[in-house]
Amino acid sequence: MHPDLSPSEWRRQLTRRSFLSAGVQGIGTVALSSLLSKDLFAAKPDAIGTLPGLPHFAPKAKRVICLWQGGGPSHVDLFDHKPTLEKEAGKDIPASIRGDTRLSSMSSGYAKWPAVPAIKPFARHGQCGRELSTLIPHIGSIADEICVVRSMNTEAVNHAPGVTFFMTGSQIPGRPAVGAWLSYGLGTMNEDLPSYVVMTSSDKTKTCGQLFFEHYWSNGFLPGKHQGVRFRGVGEPVPYVSNPAGVNPAGRRTMLDDLQALNREHFAIAGDPEIDTRISQYEMAFRMQSSVPDLLDFRNEPKAVLEMYGPDVLTPGTFANNCLIARRLAERGVRFTQLMHAGWDQHNNLFTQLENQCRDTDQPSAALVKDLKQRGLLDDTLVIWGGEFGRTPFGQNQQGQGYKGRDHFGRAYSWWLAGGGGKKGHVYGETDDFGWNVAKDSVHIHDMQATLLHLCGINHEALTFRYQGRQFRLTDVHGKPVKGIMA
Repeated sequence: MHPDLSPSEWRRQLTRRSFLSAGVQGIGTVALSSLLSKDLFAAKPDAIGTLPGLPHFAPKAKRVICLWQGGGPSHVDLFDHKPTLEKEAGKDIPASIRGDTRLSSMSSGYAKWPAVPAIKPFARHGQCGRELSTLIPHIGSIADEICVVRSMNTEAVNHAPGVTFFMTGSQIPGRPAVGAWLSYGLGTMNEDLPSYVVMTSSDKTKTCGQLFFEHYWSNGFLPGKHQGVRFRGVGEPVPYVSNPAGVNPAGRRTMLDDLQALNREHFAIAGDPEIDTRISQYEMAFRMQSSVPDLLDFRNEPKAVLEMYGPDVLTPGTFANNCLIARRLAERGVRFTQLMHAGWDQHNNLFTQLENQCRDTDQPSAALVKDLKQRGLLDDTLVIWGGEFGRTPFGQNQQGQGYKGRDHFGRAYSWWLAGGGGKKGHVYGETDDFGWNVAKDSVHIHDMQATLLHLCGINHEALTFRYQGRQFRLTDVHGKPVKGIMA
């Protein structure tokens, strides 16, 4: 019973909903209140809200920046040179290679499977001699810093399920995203900014119709404060953070104090953890009124740094601008920064759009790695670059327009990673001569998730959350850390 309510008033307010809520949650209210206590959440020297027992071992990466390339970058055009495609150009890829590969409905019924070679030459880069497309010379310039994984694979054949699969561990929406898991397990290193930030961008010509669904950065069944906060490239970066007209900071502070008192009373009655989330998010929004403007003030950025990111760096909403913000978020201790860039879905415009897309993303991606390194942040910042799948080694003849593109392809594709304990100047995994099947050292989506968590000091099998009667984890019941891509 609430101490300030009489027995009759308590009975009057005890509705069926509150009774059920109390029945489910009330028994655990005392324990929950303890868990929410900062004393029990024994903070690591550089983190607040870390779960007891985490990290499980010394992390190589304190923070992660995910450079998500939505639509499916073509591995055979960018990262995995296949001379056989040149030799066999125009000829059908043999059935012995194709096997029973699952393809999208756009190409699964094809009668012809003409091999299409890379649209631009490859060249060797760095002391490691990494062979990469001439379409990405800036990424080539960091070849000695990155680990190229050429054996990625997934069951997904369409965009939304593919993105959801890596982000949440399931092709079906509803589970927490990887950034939410890291925020939940490792806490925050900066109370003035969210621990999980998301930014989106698209190709300049807007040829790609990929949508950014909010479940790509959802907290799922984890407490709401671990949901990713999206920074917009148009208008206010974060909606509703600024004070309304006529409200000054002192007035807003007084209102929040009163609102917090009411919410704490409600929490004492109902024990609903979402009330605690509401309190913490109001406080975060108040602190972001000063931290976000400081984050986005580029006046002190050296000219040489801005030039390194390319001509679009000061244009809000561009991939280059988002990459610069990602570096500034890393400096401020944001745990997980998720940049999502659309435009890689080249079904019938591969020969024109791929070059444009590389022009938008190549220089900023490489600049971010270089910038982190020159500031001493790369060693403990993991940068990952990749999409939901690759593209078919055969040409796609969409609606009889000729073989002008490539379809979705999850059987084998490429990613790269840098910093944060990744192996430098290394290539891991191989595909066959056509770039169709993984020939050596397969890396499934769940394996990459397990590796990411491992580099952050987390045993992926031990970071779990009980929901609907079972223990859930990011990697579901699969995955293993890939030692071959870790330094």
